[in-house]
Amino acid sequence: MAGAVVIGAGPGIGQAVGRRFAREGLPVGVVARTDATAGAAAEAVLRAGGGGAVAARTADSTDEVALRAALDGLAQELGPPDVLVYNAALIRPDTVGELSAREHLDAWAVNVVGALTAAAHVAPGMAERGRGTVLITGGMPEPKPAYVSLSLGKAGVRALVTLLDQTYGPSGVHAASVTVDGPVAPGTAFDPDVIAEHYWRLHTQPREAWEHEVVHRG
Repeated sequence: MAGAVVIGAGPGIGQAVGRRFAREGLPVGVVARTDATAGAAAEAVLRAGGGGAVAARTADSTDEVALRAALDGLAQELGPPDVLVYNAALIRPDTVGELSAREHLDAWAVNVVGALTAAAHVAPGMAERGRGTVLITGGMPEPKPAYVSLSLGKAGVRALVTLLDQTYGPSGVHAASVTVDGPVAPGTAFDPDVIAEHYWRLHTQPREAWEHEVVHRG
């Protein structure tokens, strides 16, 4: 049974999404920047139960070669994924003119280009199989001058979802973003386990009811 791959499997939304899919019995692959984070994510997903296989790979989402290799390794171990979740982001406050051009490019590489690389790597296979889901974690429903690079990045995510839908939607691939309008913290209205339900619901939506952005406002 094809499962899910979560890129950016940190202790918040990433792990929660992995656990949610694992509870359905799906194999789950997790990708994180460090061995420690990837290992902790795999252990957390495995504890969630469901009986599906769990595998971990280490890659920086801005390293195209490493990211593609991680996706290939997980596909070889678990099978081609039916779900790709891109949850990596560079979140920091910055104002207009505060960052250098290089810093903006670095933020864009994490927030948008990594998602494009991952989607372009797995979505063609999904299209060939006639099914699949690509989900990207968004944020900043409205641009905020205190978060310029993040506002630009999340606008890029929306554009990317539209482009993925136009490219792969006709072949059965559902592209969508989950926009989180607040700080993620357990036990709050922005509990990661609550947010993870959106990802499962989007994956299981019938084609005639596809949504392309869900905004979690708490």
